[in-house]
Amino acid sequence: MYKKIIVAVDVSALEKGERILRTASNLLDGDGTILVVNVVEDMPGYLVSDLAVDLIVAARKDAETQLIELRQKVGIEADIEIRQGAPAREILAASEEQGADLIIVASHVPDLSNYLIGATADRIVRHATCSVLVDR
Repeated sequence: MYKKIIVAVDVSALEKGERILRTASNLLDGDGTILVVNVVEDMPGYLVSDLAVDLIVAARKDAETQLIELRQKVGIEADIEIRQGAPAREILAASEEQGADLIIVASHVPDLSNYLIGATADRIVRHATCSVLVDR
């Protein structure tokens, strides 16, 4: 059983998020905690100058709303954190900051592009200092 679990949820794939949140609940120690993390990716500089900051704020708020609804649907206690930046880097940073002993992340079936540039789950597995569970 794990004391501190980071569950990385992509709000564009909430069905996977629901599945891994349930998995986290089953693996959690009685007095452990779950932190659901979502990362709003940074936009390239050439786009940011043309887009209002309101879009990023709206994306963060939308993600938070969806994660609150997901947490209620699954029926578990979990903290929620919305971060901004590169997903793998931010998930790993949250893990380090929280002293997590498990990160759970969903992954899609890899294709050629994953072997050339690497998926978020691949990067997390390579660089995490704690256990990682990848759900397919």
